[in-house]
Amino acid sequence: MDGDILVYDIETKETFQQVGSRDPKKLHISVIGAYSYNEKRLIGFKEEELGDFWRRLERCKMVIGFNNHGFDDLVCAAYFPEMEKVASFDMLAAVEKSLGHRVKLDTLAKATLGTQKSGDGLQAVQMYADGKIDELLQYCLDDVAITQKLYEYGRHRRSLSFADFSGETKEFPVDFSWEPEEQKALNLSLF
Repeated sequence: MDGDILVYDIETKETFQQVGSRDPKKLHISVIGAYSYNEKRLIGFKEEELGDFWRRLERCKMVIGFNNHGFDDLVCAAYFPEMEKVASFDMLAAVEKSLGHRVKLDTLAKATLGTQKSGDGLQAVQMYADGKIDELLQYCLDDVAITQKLYEYGRHRRSLSFADFSGETKEFPVDFSWEPEEQKALNLSLF
């Protein structure tokens, strides 16, 4: 796991409206899904297994996500203060830089890969409330699989596609290349 690259996604127990704040650090994690490049597999982490994910972060080279700079990294930082020291690549930031606007993961997946998400964040919160943790974890892992496939597609072909408001599919360039920064020293935990 040392030097691993993790594509990841989190789900939360509640919405911003439910916590009365737009601060991601006020939300609580229900599950985390990740794809490990070292292990070449998807890995799920339920609430009681989050310590296992934090240990992976301590040793990873980089995390990759979709809107992770604006959401996932921030929620994780409330649990794992060293998160800001983990090298992080946000695919949505690269898409927004290229297009000048944001595009949903599902929109990119449909137009680029011919697949779609199995649900949405509000459904994920409801799954947690209903105690459907295994179903929730599978939903999260489905999102991670789509994110990882889009990342690979964009990294190798240097483009993605989306359907605009008129329904026309448009291809656009993306730069998913990155140079690993010198890893900031992490204070290893006792998770």
